[in-house]
Amino acid sequence: MGQTTLDDDDLFDEAASEMREDVEESLAKAREALPEGDAIWDVDADNTLGVLNGLRSALDPGEAQDHLTDAKKWYTMGDRADAFEDADDLAEEIETLEEVFADIEDAHEQVSDLASTVPELRGALDDAHEAADADDEGDAEADADADAEEAEAAD
Repeated sequence: MGQTTLDDDDLFDEAASEMREDVEESLAKAREALPEGDAIWDVDADNTLGVLNGLRSALDPGEAQDHLTDAKKWYTMGDRADAFEDADDLAEEIETLEEVFADIEDAHEQVSDLASTVPELRGALDDAHEAADADDEGDAEADADADAEEAEAAD
């Protein structure tokens, strides 16, 4: 019976080691899949909407989120099974990446809001200027009519 327990312990240690490797590998893949800083900094577009759409695309975490989810899944399983001797480094790295993802998500939402607001704002500004131009034309016509009436009255 003692031999079976030893084998089970050895298997458990091996599984714990593999689990840690899986967590580390998933974290590495998550970091590698994050958007590059230049991708959100350098933008090639002809107008504001193009910039916002490019930025929104660059802020898509893509597969990085899936890799972080895998890391958290394996970490949680190993942590609950008390399989890790020292997993503080893994917990810290997961927390750090979660903060980065939260920042990316917040920025993505803000850019998405702006990308939908800017065209609406442009339309409202165009409408306001058209109305102002129409008022100016109406005022000019009224002034011209008043001048014509004054000229007729003077004759």
